[in-house]
Amino acid sequence: MNRAILFALLLVILSLAMAAIALIVNSRDSSKLGLTDEQRSAGQMFFGSGSGSPPFKDGQELRPRW
Repeated sequence: MNRAILFALLLVILSLAMAAIALIVNSRDSSKLGLTDEQRSAGQMFFGSGSGSPPFKDGQELRPRW
């Protein structure tokens, strides 16, 4: 066999294997990854409510304080 054909066949097999692995990993039960209400409330207490930053005043710039 020609080396180019062998190399192309190897790349096709490798890409199919990677796609199969990605499908297997993504098809796992996603309910295990979700947070419970208790974990969510603890995260909101620690990190804040997630409502975002207040809007900037007119003329105010976002610059580092150094």
